[in-house]
Amino acid sequence: MAQNKNALIRYKTIDKCLQNKYRQWTLEDLIEACSNALFEYEGKEMNVSKRTIQLDIQMMRSEKLGYNAPIAVYDKKYYHYEEEDFSITDIPLTETDINVLTETVSMLKQFKDFSLFNDVSDILQRLEDKIYAEKSHTQPVIHLDKNENLKGLHFLDEIYQAIVKKVVLVITYKSFKSREAQQLTFHPFILKEFNNRWFLVGKTKGSQPITNLALDRIEKIDYDFSIPFLEEEFNAEVYYKNIVGVTVNQGLYPVKIELWIDQMNAPYVITKPLHHSQRIIKQNEDGSILVHLFLIPNYELERLLLGFGSGLEIIKPNNLRKRLIRIISKTYEMYQSNIEA
Repeated sequence: MAQNKNALIRYKTIDKCLQNKYRQWTLEDLIEACSNALFEYEGKEMNVSKRTIQLDIQMMRSEKLGYNAPIAVYDKKYYHYEEEDFSITDIPLTETDINVLTETVSMLKQFKDFSLFNDVSDILQRLEDKIYAEKSHTQPVIHLDKNENLKGLHFLDEIYQAIVKKVVLVITYKSFKSREAQQLTFHPFILKEFNNRWFLVGKTKGSQPITNLALDRIEKIDYDFSIPFLEEEFNAEVYYKNIVGVTVNQGLYPVKIELWIDQMNAPYVITKPLHHSQRIIKQNEDGSILVHLFLIPNYELERLLLGFGSGLEIIKPNNLRKRLIRIISKTYEMYQSNIEA
């Protein structure tokens, strides 16, 4: 058990003792009570020193933890609270506490589709009530990007449970390219979120490559308990190490991508790298920069690079440069034809 957790157990034990006004508490009594409490949590004997409890009392008296506990000594022997009904658990929330709790509750509620948060839903409700009672009509200072209307979110928990319990799924799936939905037998490995969309990552069978399914394209989920689940070692950190997004083009290897970024976009790219492999190669006098990335090109990377418009130029590799030239040329022709029309 971490030492800071041990300290919290001792603080709560001392607090509970000093609330009991029907007994006189010596330092030795507090040492014994703390030792017993730690034994209950740890399941083994814990030697709490006299010095430790003295430092605990000093800490509880101070402002460091926000307790400011009015612990006094009378008859040079017995410890008690000078203020009646004082407890470190009844300390009023500060404005900072309220702001932190408000944003924490807001962020936790983003995961309402997962059943693993059902057990804390009542806690969140009580927190919201407490926060509202302390400070009403406050605007959140953190705004999280979300899409409540995104299809497929109701499958999140069902898929999560299947992954945890290693159950093979039978998924009715309709991709953007297909006219009709198809039924897939799918071994789910992980759920992945990217760009405010959720994806299910796994395999249709052992001999097939890893693939991903967008939850917003799933129409129905069923189960097949007769098929053994694929027991594969899947490491998401390794698998997605050299890509942007979720699309891993099988058979391709990472390549060095050299980009020129103009003066306006350079600060953005420096402070928010396009990928963890990004390295700044050169900073030009006009404020523009040259950067290197080590990535497997994919659809998501293309979208990211095209989003910079004329503020970014692909120097290398030549095949990626030519592909974006074709996309930009086609876009230009489309806009020109609409103007002429």
